[in-house]
Amino acid sequence: MNFNLDEAIRIANQAVFTKESRKLTDVEILVFKGAWHRQEYDQIAAQNQYTTSYISQDVAPKLWKLLTESLGEKVKKSNFKEALKRYWEQQIEFREILPEKAPINLENREVIYNVSHVDLNSAKAQKPTDSLTIQQKPSPLVHDIYVERPPIESICYKTLLQPGSLIRLKAPRLMGKTSLMTRVLAQVASEGYRTASLSFGLIDKRTHLTNLNKFLRWFCLNLSRELGLPSQLDEYWDEEEMGTKVSCTTYFEEYLLVHADSPLVLCLDDVDLLFPYPEIYEDFFGLLRSWYEKARTRQTWKKLRLVLVYGTDVYIQLNINQSPFNVGLPIELTDFTNFQLQDLAQQHGMVVDSAELETLMNLVGGHPYLLELALAHLKSHPDITLKELLEQATTEAGIYGHHLRDFLLNLQEHPELTLAFKKVVTSTTPVRLESVQTYQLQSMGLVKLIGNEVEPRCYLYRQYFSERLGT
Repeated sequence: MNFNLDEAIRIANQAVFTKESRKLTDVEILVFKGAWHRQEYDQIAAQNQYTTSYISQDVAPKLWKLLTESLGEKVKKSNFKEALKRYWEQQIEFREILPEKAPINLENREVIYNVSHVDLNSAKAQKPTDSLTIQQKPSPLVHDIYVERPPIESICYKTLLQPGSLIRLKAPRLMGKTSLMTRVLAQVASEGYRTASLSFGLIDKRTHLTNLNKFLRWFCLNLSRELGLPSQLDEYWDEEEMGTKVSCTTYFEEYLLVHADSPLVLCLDDVDLLFPYPEIYEDFFGLLRSWYEKARTRQTWKKLRLVLVYGTDVYIQLNINQSPFNVGLPIELTDFTNFQLQDLAQQHGMVVDSAELETLMNLVGGHPYLLELALAHLKSHPDITLKELLEQATTEAGIYGHHLRDFLLNLQEHPELTLAFKKVVTSTTPVRLESVQTYQLQSMGLVKLIGNEVEPRCYLYRQYFSERLGT
């Protein structure tokens, strides 16, 4: 593949979309093309019937700033070709060094959504109440299929090679966060790094989310198991003399980190499940931030690399200097593109008409799980066409019936959230909700943000839930 103008625009759109969740505007592309052909701003303006000042003082500076932020290096008119080519070459290099598709075990995976009503103005005082738990066991999917999201994999991999690094990975449920990190962790493990993954969806909230000491001991005990090490909590833990947080830090520093010379990559999944528990999250997130700060000056702590995975914006109140959510590298997963859907279909060994794939995309958007479920079903039921599948998709008998009913049953148990979502699916325009309701529905993956407002995540959700909640 040659690096030409079309490829440069594609790679620029990809980088901008990863960073800003949008593509280049028409006028930005006009400036891009003009600069590519070494035109002056007045020429670009005249050819496209814009004023020179608008192009040179408004569009162009904002375009180079946007590319600077998206590519991670200083970009201007004189070097944007070279910057984009380096970005393009990094993707090619990453595809070459990445191992073959790492097996992703999705079979019978249990996904837990834990959403609680939290008052932002009294988060510290309020106890978690009326938690919403949605358990879904997706149908078995193909294990070895993975759709790349360049350059995210490359960025995550290279970041974790850096001492004391931290990645914040955000996306709603079933967007592929776990699959992505499984792949990246496999790559860093091939470099000799130790890796450990821990999901807070596994914790018993009744016994371990009401007491900081119990929580941190659970945390350290399970990390020891993930690393294949015997627990030595009693040797390092002294709650009475040192306190819980110092005991936890000592256990990490003097046992887990020094057990081997290799760096330790720690991936913490579902950290937003801690948000309803201020008696836990205030100290725990402050602890993570302190470990991140230690890595700047202490050699032992430089071996630690953190990945925080969560499903919604951080709506809890944290001291700016004690929060791990305003440092490190932010990554946000977005919907699959048409190109990625084609890749997914090819990996299933399927040849599907592009018009039919577009119809599927119109129904479920670029939702990775819903797209994968449809293609996996078609592959295992060769007598069914995509057209037939789509005709029943929004009904109880369709392939998404179980997925949709789980949401419906749990929403019905939480009247306030049900009313909020009813407003969204029955409105023809985006709706503004209370902040916490927005975050709850966003974390579940039922809505997407449009500025400060929300709309249904996809047409499938609008169609199904408007019929069942609209009366």
